[in-house]
Parts: sequence; structure tokens; C-alpha cells
Amino acid sequence: TKPFNILEVKARIKAIMRRLSKPESDKSQYLEVGDMRLDCDGRRVYIDNNEINLTAKEFEVLELLVTNPNKVYSRENLLKLVWGADYPGDVRTVDVHIRTLRQKLGECGKQIHTIRGVGYSISKECGEEA
Repeated sequence: TKPFNILEVKARIKAIMRRLSKPESDKSQYLEVGDMRLDCDGRRVYIDNNEINLTAKEFEVLELLVTNPNKVYSRENLLKLVWGADYPGDVRTVDVHIRTLRQKLGECGKQIHTIRGVGYSISKECGEEA
């Protein structure tokens, strides 16, 4: 309905494009890394069958890292991929989200490695060292 907010229109278009870009076989997909299991369809994270409550952006960062294990993402790249190219915030936003992710994930949070001067990566197994 008019008048409408252009940011809402952009968000709706982005959501539709994201839904259309996922193939049907990816529906209700689970990703497992050590003791951690991500329900991509339900946007939930479980560690030893206990649900861990994450914000939408924390889940998106974790999902990106888990789907590409051992790949290093710079802060700028994570910011662009998760928040979008037009996000006006600082790259330190990524640092804050990584820190809270590590806290919420406990022992499995140690899988998220800081590659000094480069960015972040996640290992394939709990307890695996970088």
C-alpha cells in the first residue's frame, strides 16, 4: 500500500531472490560440524541436541562459515556477503558478531578461528586447531 518505505521494498525483493536461488533439494538441509548441527531451513543451531538461540545475522555468519569450512573470509567480505554492499556500518560489526557467536557456541565456538590480519575461518571438526 502507498506510501511505502523503499527499504522495505528492497528487503522483500532480496528475500524473494534468496528463496528463488535455493534449489528444492536444499530444503530442510542440516549441516553438521562436530557436535554442532545447523538446520538451514528452520534457521536453528543445535549443540548436543540443545538449541542455541542466535540472532538472524549471527546465524547468517555461522551458516556462511560452515558451508565453506577452512575458507578464510575478510571482515569486509563478511560484511558485504551478510549485511549487503550498501550497509553503512563499520567492519568491526563483524568482530562483535563473531565474539558473541563464540560465547553462545561455547566449546564449538573455538572452531571459529581468527586469521590475524586477514579475517575469519571455521574448522571442520570441534577441537580442530587451525
